[in-house]
Amino acid sequence: MSKIGIFFGTDTGSTRLVAKKIYSLLGDELADKPKNINRTSPAEFLQYDALILGTPSYGVGDLPGLAAGCQEANWAEFVPYLDDTDLSGKRVALFGLGHQERYASRFASSLIKLYQVFYGNGAKMVGRWSTEGYQFEHSASIIDNQFVGLVLDQRGQPHLTDERLKIWLAQIKPQLLPALAEAA
Repeated sequence: MSKIGIFFGTDTGSTRLVAKKIYSLLGDELADKPKNINRTSPAEFLQYDALILGTPSYGVGDLPGLAAGCQEANWAEFVPYLDDTDLSGKRVALFGLGHQERYASRFASSLIKLYQVFYGNGAKMVGRWSTEGYQFEHSASIIDNQFVGLVLDQRGQPHLTDERLKIWLAQIKPQLLPALAEAA
């Protein structure tokens, strides 16, 4: 498709709210309305060549889903549909939510699981984010001293979310746009 697809998994609604903010900041000429991954078909998902994907953190760095304690289906139930799917040519940016004080030993660690699925299937991953400004003990979602995507703490640092989103979107937009041009 010639727009950015925004998909999210959520349990409490926080990830959905951030996805809506991203959509609002990008505008409807550049992005389609965000969709809950548990209400999305693989065919609909795969229509997009530029994707922004969001996930909450659940379990001990698990991919969010029923087995990790979510009330509804989430990423864990969707990603098996992508097994053996070649995602070459797709550009993917990730954002994840976490609570750095309460879960300091595994802050936003679910994000790495989503990264591994898409990177492992050939997608070009964009949108790494600095670990500066956060206080936590460990996160599995760090490669080369950066988070694999934007990490937001809606409980401990909600006042930083809007500014982080603006900076991150300015960073990833030029990296996602070539995928839209190639699809057109």
